Amino acid sequence: MEKPKFYITTPIYYPSDKLHVGHTYCTVAADTIARYKRLRGYDVFFLTGTDEHGQKIERKAQEAGKTPQQYVDEIVASIKELWKLMNISYDDFIRTTEERHKKVVQKIFTKLYEQGDIYKSEYEGWYCTPCESFWLDRQLVDGKCPDCGRPVERAREESYFFRLSKYQDALMKYIEEHPEFIVPQSRANEMINNFIKPGLEDVCVSRTTIKWGIEVPFDPKHVIYVWIDALSNYITALGYMSEDDSRFKKYWPADVHLVGKEIVRFHTIIWPAMLMALGLPLPKTVFGHGWLLLEGGKMSKSKGNVVDPVILAQKYGVDSLRYFLLREIPFGADGYFSEDALKNRHNSDLANDLGNLLSRTVAMIEKYFDGVIYHPEEEEEIDNELKRLAKEVYENVCKLLDEFQFSNALIEIWKLISRANKYIDQTMPWVLGKDKSKYPRLKTVLYNLAEVLRVVAVLIEPFMPQTTPKILQQLGISKDENLDITTWESASQYGLIPEGTKVKRGEPIFPRIIEKEENAVEDTNKQEVKRPEGAVPADDKNEEQKEYITINDFAKLELRVAKILEAHRIEGADKLLKLIIDLGDEKRQIVAGIAKHYSPEELVGKKIVVVANLKPAKLRGVESQGMLLAASIGDELTLITPEKDIKEGAKVK
Repeated sequence: MEKPKFYITTPIYYPSDKLHVGHTYCTVAADTIARYKRLRGYDVFFLTGTDEHGQKIERKAQEAGKTPQQYVDEIVASIKELWKLMNISYDDFIRTTEERHKKVVQKIFTKLYEQGDIYKSEYEGWYCTPCESFWLDRQLVDGKCPDCGRPVERAREESYFFRLSKYQDALMKYIEEHPEFIVPQSRANEMINNFIKPGLEDVCVSRTTIKWGIEVPFDPKHVIYVWIDALSNYITALGYMSEDDSRFKKYWPADVHLVGKEIVRFHTIIWPAMLMALGLPLPKTVFGHGWLLLEGGKMSKSKGNVVDPVILAQKYGVDSLRYFLLREIPFGADGYFSEDALKNRHNSDLANDLGNLLSRTVAMIEKYFDGVIYHPEEEEEIDNELKRLAKEVYENVCKLLDEFQFSNALIEIWKLISRANKYIDQTMPWVLGKDKSKYPRLKTVLYNLAEVLRVVAVLIEPFMPQTTPKILQQLGISKDENLDITTWESASQYGLIPEGTKVKRGEPIFPRIIEKEENAVEDTNKQEVKRPEGAVPADDKNEEQKEYITINDFAKLELRVAKILEAHRIEGADKLLKLIIDLGDEKRQIVAGIAKHYSPEELVGKKIVVVANLKPAKLRGVESQGMLLAASIGDELTLITPEKDIKEGAKVK
């Protein structure tokens, strides 16, 4: 039976001296989906590449004393090396300076011109060189580019224009009838309200003041502007309008374009209008993801706030970086990047949770059964709970990956990992190992731990492709044509490891990153407050001296209901627990000083009230993005919880 087709793309990146971790974020996400779809049996085509023409390249090459081609060749080589380092499994890498691309772009331009969708006129308006975007007066923000905030130049020249206005009604109708076309919905609302409803204007698609680009074939003094040039890559790479268009016929339309939110406008307005003019079907989904932000705002080379993914990969490992990028931020939302958060994820989730689970399991199998895995002999209800959770996690991960919810999919997998670690504490295999009569039960416990690790190894493969074989090798599991228990579908089944499988302990798969922590804070609920000059301690005040706040002061607090998804102890901190909470529209991590009053197990699933707009703080090196509310008197403490069940994210007023 023929495999189902799946075509996924990233934007073709503009060559700069170095790609930063923000670019890596999008490409790793696309790679994860491509790997997942291949594991599900799809015939996948994954495209990435580079957009190499334009005024910015022309100027930078001149400054470097190189030709534009020399300039981009050097940079593209480094981009390909980065993708190799990050294990990006693309099927094609398209460069807009390749002949296969340039020839087809000229054919597309000619076709649109001959049918009247492109016409010659004169352009006068504002132009942002870094963004390569034209803007009207009403679109500028404080006289600057609305996308990047940098100065614009006044441009006036003879140009060719694409009749974008002609396709306004058709585009609006398509978006309304295909809600899956622009995802998430907030991006669709932005396109409709900010661009389509105010009225689309014809767009300039050629320049005469630039030489570095693809010539208009019937008017060589004009160079084809970037959006006709760059956007066409998604079909030129497939061989559209070429002698061999078999790939185009096979894979188009694209299943998903993954793009940064700053270029959603071009991919959901100009690009689909071009496709309509060419008589071609539109991509099924354009997913506009958010930005990785630093304290200085969006990462940008011009701002000098970029983070080098090569250095991060060398320090923490490629899979640790991939895990962090996909786990830390719900895909589609903006999120803050910090190396401290990356280190904490590495040490907590990967070294402590997953790495220790594997090390402990393999060590115990070697200690008690000479490294041999035996089938279960004495089963209890706690074993059935673990089996049911494994099946539930598999189903949820499939659903979430189909919806590009990488962070939530990883949360699901870590539920199984956390449950397996708790299972060890509950079954206490070290106690069973002291009594030979309890070995039948011990065989069952250790088999279940090995089997959970097999399921986990399969489920994390799209996210962390280097880690999966390391886990399987220590479990003694290899690919077998007659009995393959490492396929994606095998993770939906429990109990597949054959009896007699021999484990082999190896090095820790995620060694801890140990750095000296300074200024550690013991308790997240204790924050130093600077006392106003002349104020006396609260214990010494009488009722008349009490300080009041106004309703405006209270209104500054954003109190929201959250659900606790995970709870973990923090190594070396007796009072602190790390909580993963669901606020309805996002997941967050908070640290709370309640470990002496609540165990991690009894917190999972509980609804609490949190201060959602508290400035993030680092406690014992672990970032806390908010604070829960609790009441205490003496040694007693209780969490503040809603009286009735209410949806996560509800505001407390």
